[in-house]
Amino acid sequence: MAFIHVTSEEAVAPMGRGRIGVLLTNLGTPDDTNFGAVRRYLSEFLSDQRVIEANPALWQPILQGVVLTVRPGRSGKAYRRIWNEEKNESPLRTYTRAQAELLAERFQTDDVRVGWGMRYGSPSVAEAVTELMRDGCDRILFMPLYPQYSATTTATANDQLFRFLMTVRRQPAIRTLPAFADDPVYIKVLAETLQLALSGLSEKPQMVVTSFHGLPNEYVAKGDPYREDCERTVVALRAVLGLSDEEMPLTFQSRFGPAKWLEPYTAPFVAALPAKGITRVAIITPGFMADCIETLDELGNELRDEFMAAGGKELTLVPCLNACPQAIDLLEHLTRSELCGWVAT
Repeated sequence: MAFIHVTSEEAVAPMGRGRIGVLLTNLGTPDDTNFGAVRRYLSEFLSDQRVIEANPALWQPILQGVVLTVRPGRSGKAYRRIWNEEKNESPLRTYTRAQAELLAERFQTDDVRVGWGMRYGSPSVAEAVTELMRDGCDRILFMPLYPQYSATTTATANDQLFRFLMTVRRQPAIRTLPAFADDPVYIKVLAETLQLALSGLSEKPQMVVTSFHGLPNEYVAKGDPYREDCERTVVALRAVLGLSDEEMPLTFQSRFGPAKWLEPYTAPFVAALPAKGITRVAIITPGFMADCIETLDELGNELRDEFMAAGGKELTLVPCLNACPQAIDLLEHLTRSELCGWVAT
């Protein structure tokens, strides 16, 4: 689906043919790995008050000064290590587009349009919604691809959608996808993905570590249910696989800033395992629907190097669901469940 920028008034006229639209959305990505592109992306991301709840009057000088002077160069190097050179884009964009295109094939006979957009960067949520409206969609299912709910992910994606709709005179009817932390189909697909990844190993890992993106403890104390959702996912996955807490521990990665975040932290936890005699581990990232810088580089490169330097023998990074057939099965299941009453299930 091509995305073009139009004003909100231009978006209104073509609507009204009664079609249904589905919009997949994920976090976002820089358009390039150079300093300027990464800086623009990080500025938008880290200016979101759902993500950084500090007073903007205090935070913005720090962000625009120190943080965005140092971090874009470091992040740009990380993006270059995982960049999809063939398409000149990040893997997250590649996989999100593929998910939308493959899901669209499942809904061809239902006359349901499927688009995709990003909370930060491009294509934006506004551009994606505009395109669906121009295609005649007067009912849209908005699907933030976050299995576990957090105000920093699901809520801010919804915010961005409704922020755009506030500028539109004739709004489509909207449904939003709820979290699906222990949905049976989601858990089944995670289990199958893990088993497939492990089936090709010469030796079975001694431990399967689950790693979720972290969150400041303060956010959870204020009522964010994210940790509970992560625990629901891991409890359900352990039950399906027949693994104990010790065999499949829960950890959190990607800390930012000096505040205390959810623990245990993935990197120090995994790096300490060889000293305990655990030298073969697998890491699965159930909170990410598509591989990205946090999975491919932070875990697949940086943590692997740290683990091996500490005496590890093998670290297996289980791929995210990405655009495999099982992932599209899951997306179709979630979509049809939420479209009940709009299309036949």
